[in-house]
Amino acid sequence: MTANSTSPTAARPWWKDAVIYQIYPRSFLDTNGDGVGDLPGITAKLDYLKALGVDVVWLSPHFDSPNADNGYDIRDYRKVMAEFGTMADFDAMLAGMTARGIRLIIDLVVNHSSDEHAWFVESRKSRDNPYRDYYIWRDPKPDGGPPNNYRAFFGGPAWTFDEGSGQYYLHYFAAKQPDLNWDNPKVRQEVWDLMRFWLDKGVSGFRMDVIPFIAKTSGLPDLTSEELRAPQFVYAGDPRLHDHLREMRREVLDHYDTMTVGEAFGVRPEKARDLIDSRRRELDLVINFDIVRMDIDGWRKTSWTLPRLKALYTELDQAVGPFGWNTVFLSNHDNPRSVSHFGDDDPAWVERSAKVLNTLILTQRGTPFLYQGEELGMTNYPFRTLDDFDDLEVAGRWRDVKHRVSEAEYLANARAMGRDNARTPMQWTSGPNGGFTTGRPWLPVNPNTATINAAAEAERPDSVLNHTRALIAFRRDSIDLREGDYRDIDPDHEQVFAYRRGKLLVLLNFEREAVRYAVPAEQALHGVVFGSAEIQGQTVRLDGWTSAILEVGAG
Repeated sequence: MTANSTSPTAARPWWKDAVIYQIYPRSFLDTNGDGVGDLPGITAKLDYLKALGVDVVWLSPHFDSPNADNGYDIRDYRKVMAEFGTMADFDAMLAGMTARGIRLIIDLVVNHSSDEHAWFVESRKSRDNPYRDYYIWRDPKPDGGPPNNYRAFFGGPAWTFDEGSGQYYLHYFAAKQPDLNWDNPKVRQEVWDLMRFWLDKGVSGFRMDVIPFIAKTSGLPDLTSEELRAPQFVYAGDPRLHDHLREMRREVLDHYDTMTVGEAFGVRPEKARDLIDSRRRELDLVINFDIVRMDIDGWRKTSWTLPRLKALYTELDQAVGPFGWNTVFLSNHDNPRSVSHFGDDDPAWVERSAKVLNTLILTQRGTPFLYQGEELGMTNYPFRTLDDFDDLEVAGRWRDVKHRVSEAEYLANARAMGRDNARTPMQWTSGPNGGFTTGRPWLPVNPNTATINAAAEAERPDSVLNHTRALIAFRRDSIDLREGDYRDIDPDHEQVFAYRRGKLLVLLNFEREAVRYAVPAEQALHGVVFGSAEIQGQTVRLDGWTSAILEVGAG
């Protein structure tokens, strides 16, 4: 059977048992002193990744780009960004991973390109240019305004007027990120060709950036006021998406042993099932945002509760059905640090809570994704002003709301949820710039690198790093964690997250206060197999922010 078999009992795909580690190359390690991470920096740390125990690296965009959106605006899909190195550096990095048994997946960013891509440069030259139909151009409304009321995610209208040709072009993100026209078969063939280029080099698949947006709503009608509150659900809603993905599978993916992960922003769990149902031959996995954005309302951070978090895990687990599989993550390059978001980043509690959250990621049913620094317990950065942010999303949204929101209120929300929190440089040592660079880092290093860094944690047996290493190894040897069913045994408890994975019971204390947790009698306790807890009969005592995995009997 192939890795994409339509039978839920077929030979198990390798990506179901893998632990994925995301690298944001700009912030991982700089080897030439220019303040920007590079591919040789990744190669230099491959033994670190091997010792951590990860199976796959997801590399955020490494392609040639003017960096309007830190590499998610691609100028040349077959060229390495000069700041990151050369194609020879990429080949050496990939060879080093392969030699260590680590696979590589790369970002596929094909909803849009850079406005400096050769296709768009040609497209905007004239209305009859052969590349005009590679993008989405429309005439103005009679009043000269945009073709519809679509809004861009980085603020402002989703249309920019081109003086030269007298038309608007569509961009769901920044004006320098024009959307590609997937209705044009030539565009799709270009995408298939560039996918083959990287697969033939030896990469094992793709994380597909905002892939549900590639199919545009027929006719591009105006959005209602309600739809404008969350336009992603409209942008991701066209059914032709499935046709495009099945064609991608036939033309490219079926000819390689791949892992495909779609970023499913705008896709609700019940709709995501169709994308990852193995019988439909579309994607293997999707990155669903229901959990990481459960407390975000537009640009505002709201609140979350443990029962609501539990309910979402159950909902996602049930939604995939017998022919699907979930991703499990709490942070990435687009979201704040997990320990600052879902844990407790007070210096007295940051390590304990980071261990709890990493235990959650690595013991849920699905393929776990760790974001760089999460294995150390890295936290949000203490931004002081809006000018401290590099992220164009923060600036763009501020332009949209500054007429009705105070700067102090907006800053408080940006500090909590801004994307730059996850993009500050990796904390390797307690030395200058956290050992990331000998130059001036493109973003400042978090000052807590003095206490949270890889070198110090490697030496301390009880560190977050060594806890994560041990847990990855435990997961690899546990069929219950890799394949067992998932069941929340106490969904309403406001402090303890308790769930079954096969014959294992995972207990997570989400508060600073110790708790004596009464395990239901049908969950007969046989002892602690990972973590720490005191057992008295059917009662388990957990210290504040503590996790434990227990072996249990029937249930």
